[in-house]
Formats: sequence, C-alpha cells, structure tokens
Amino acid sequence: MEENFNNSNEQIAAIQKKYFELQQEMAKAIVGQQKVVQLLITGLFSDGHISLEGVPGVAKTLLAKLLAKMVNINFSRIQFTPDLMPGDVIGTSVFNPKEGNFYFKPGPVFSNIVLIDEINRAPAKTQSALFEVMEEKQITIDGHTYFMQKPFLVIATQNPIEQEGTYRLPEAQLDRFIFKVEVDYPTAQDEINILTHQQGKPQTELLSKVNPVLNADEILTLRQSIEAVQVEPKLIEFIVKIVADTRNNPSLYLGGSTRASLAILKSAKTTAALKGRHFVIPEDIVEIAPAVLRHRIMLTPEKEMEGLSPDELIENIVKSLEIPR
Repeated sequence: MEENFNNSNEQIAAIQKKYFELQQEMAKAIVGQQKVVQLLITGLFSDGHISLEGVPGVAKTLLAKLLAKMVNINFSRIQFTPDLMPGDVIGTSVFNPKEGNFYFKPGPVFSNIVLIDEINRAPAKTQSALFEVMEEKQITIDGHTYFMQKPFLVIATQNPIEQEGTYRLPEAQLDRFIFKVEVDYPTAQDEINILTHQQGKPQTELLSKVNPVLNADEILTLRQSIEAVQVEPKLIEFIVKIVADTRNNPSLYLGGSTRASLAILKSAKTTAALKGRHFVIPEDIVEIAPAVLRHRIMLTPEKEMEGLSPDELIENIVKSLEIPR
C-alpha cells in the first residue's frame, strides 16, 4: 500500500514538473493569459479537443502553435474557408494511372496536433468531416478505416462577433470539444509589457524561443497517471447533479450531455494532478465546470435578451447545490 502511495506521489510530481516547464516555455512568447495557458495544458493532458474563442489579435493562433512547438509531435494547420471541401480536410482517393488503381492520400487532419483556424467559416458539410475523427480518432473513407496517431488533439479558433461569411457550429460538434476557452483582451499592464518587450515581432521569432518539453510517449504516460487520480463517489454524484441541473433548468433550451459529465470528471482529475494531488476535491470540479459547459448549454431566447451569460448560469447552478465535504 505504501509503495503504491509513493508511486502515486512520484507520478504526480512528474506531471507537475512538466506542467511548470510548459508554463515557463509558453511565457517566453505569451504575456499574461495564465488561465488560457492552464486550460490548454489541462486539455492536452485530459485527451480533449479545445475551442479557442476571442476577437482578432489576441494571440489565439499563436497559443495553438506554441503548444505544438512545446510538444515534439507532428503539427498541421487548416484554414477553414467557405469553399473548403471535406476531402481537403480528411483526404481523398486518388487514381494511380500507372497501376490502374486508387490509393488514399491523407489530408492535413492526419497529424498529432491539428490547428483549425476560423472553424466557423466552413459550411456544415465540411464541419461534419470532423465528427468521426474528433470522437473516434479515426477516418472511414471508401470502406476503409484509418486510425490517427496518438496523441491526437484538435485546437479550433473562432471569432465570437463576426457574422458575415460564418456558419454556426452544430451542437454535436461543439459537444466534442472538452473546453471552450475564452481568450480576452490582455490587461493594461500585460499590454504595456507586450509593447515594451515584443514590439510586433513576427510569430516565427517568438516561436524560435520555445523549446520542446514533451514527446508523444511522455504525454501518453502522463495521461495514464492522471487516470489513476482518485474521485470519491460523492464527487461523482456532485458532477452528475451539476449536469442534470442544466437539463432541467427553465433558463436553458439545451443542457449538458453525458459527454459533458465525463469531460468534467477527466478535467477535474487533471486539475487535481496539476495542483499536486492524487485525489479530486470539490473545488477542482467547480473551477473546471464553466469551461466544460459554456459551449454545451443553450439559453432560452428570453434569457439571452435579458443579458444572462452561460457562465453566470453555471455559477448559479453550482451555488444552488450543496458542495460535498
């Protein structure tokens, strides 16, 4: 028993060490945005896809590129546009005239970290190409199934205010993102630091400062250690109550799915490990719930007109529940 406890402590220490190293490398190119960085790393360790939402010019694309640079694995970028076709994303069968047969040419989604820039600019037909690969980490085309290399992570960016030339993401696709991370404007002091130290340096120069911290095997090992983080039954019940309340809330047209409950559980385990614990506490669940739920719930039109935000509603739901001790 004592040996297992010591092993658990060593694993948690290794997770924390990598977490701090990732933070330090990210800080070489990103000023502030600590919460965003934390959620990006939490999503990576939790084996979950991430949606980054923010106005243009707040470093959404740079954040995704930095994460890929710090992890020594394959990276690809897909710029979504209205004329993009599913084959441009997942690949297509190409005729070989010499041999008289077809062969499959993989698309850019066949990578470890895939950055999808402005995901809401492609129509539903192209967005649907991501359904299978994001959930099952595989692509089926012409009767053949092709599996993604592990780890596989999609990071998608979008602008919350642009309407022209954009398409609403289907709820089924939104539900496949473990987090929706809101990238806000920097604070005044952070912006002063950006202007003082970076002064509009190109992304390539900022990225050149960052060194790899992890490789594919290390990520998979860290994920296995996080799966062993303990969660008491009363905390699992607490997660279920939070999500169940979103389904029965009169202010909501759509509540969280079972996938949302699983996402809270996985990310709460990761949050606990990043804070040096091999067990989850209620505060881990409360902290992570907004990022997991904000894109999975849909306010009624009346509440939207009143100006209620998803985060405010989630906060009200959590406050209405008795926190287990």
